Order: sequence, then structure tokens, then C-alpha cells
Amino acid sequence: MGIAERKGRERAEREHRIVAAARVIAEREGWDAVTIRRLADEIEYSQPVLYSHFENRDAIVAAVAVEGFKEIAVALQKAATESSGRRNALKNVAMAYLAFALSRPALYEAMFVLPTNLRFAEAGTRPELRAGFDALAAVVTPFCADVAVVTETFWATLHGLAELERSGRIRPTARGERIARVVRAVVAGSRAPARD
Repeated sequence: MGIAERKGRERAEREHRIVAAARVIAEREGWDAVTIRRLADEIEYSQPVLYSHFENRDAIVAAVAVEGFKEIAVALQKAATESSGRRNALKNVAMAYLAFALSRPALYEAMFVLPTNLRFAEAGTRPELRAGFDALAAVVTPFCADVAVVTETFWATLHGLAELERSGRIRPTARGERIARVVRAVVAGSRAPARD
């Protein structure tokens, strides 16, 4: 192995350690506890080493978010492929989305609540971010002509339900009924005549 290759591998390993430590601290204590100083102490690197990998805390949050987008895409794709029938796939993907958001609160917060430099719905959107959207679009597509708008609406609905349930503002016991209504709305939209 050449020197450049070894240095590249070591750099990637340090970045992985920084991101992993940020996730652990955030899940345990919340994102307010994740600071450059705290991370440096936690993984026994100097603060300048952390800054040589990440410009600031927001960049670390963005790196955590990218991991989250990879993970949610896998969870959504799995839910879809393990389903029988298009309507069932739509329901299972919705339930998998909520399960992901509720079981990984700090990760979900990094993905959708905290400020990052990640950009969506642009030509330069990272593939990791597109993968989750594509997984949602795949189960919406059989029910609509305007896939992008319906997928965005489906996603926004799921996000709203996740945030309301995470904050204790709606009853977790009614999750199945709410998802059934969302699925019915998407399916019914495929039969609705287009309006100007």
C-alpha cells in the first residue's frame, strides 16, 4: 500500500470515528451536547484535527445526515420489496418511514431538522439523498401521473406525522389508522380527474 493510499484510509477512518462519536453523543444526550470540543475529548483527537476534517459542527451534522439517508433508503426499499401488492408496499413503506424516525430520533433530527449545507431537489443533490426520495417515489408511482409532486406530498405527510408523534402531540395508538388514511388518499388520487 502506498503512502497516499494509507493516508487516505487513515483520514476516512478518522472521519468515521468523528461521525460515529457525534451520533452516539446525540442519541444519548441530544445534539446540544455535540460540540467540537466534546468530540475531540471523546475520540482523543485535538480540535484542529477535527477542523481539518470538518469545517464546523454543521458539517459534522451533515455527515451524520448523509449516513441517515443511506440507512432510511435501505429501510424503505426493504419494506417495499417485502410487500405483496402495490397498496401494501405503500403502507409498509409509510410504516417503515415512521419506525425509522421514531427509533432514531437524533439521526432523524440531523436529517430533517438541524441546519446543514445539504441540498434537495437540485441537479447537484447527492445520490444518498436521492435514494430515499426514489424509494418513496417507487411506491407512489403506480398511483399517480405527477410522481414528483405526489411523492413530495407523501414525504411531507410522513414527516409531519413523525414530528407530531415524536413530540407527543398525537396518539401513537392511532398510527395505523392515520397511515391507512394516507394510503387511501394516494390511491384515490390516482382515480381523481385532473383539475386545472
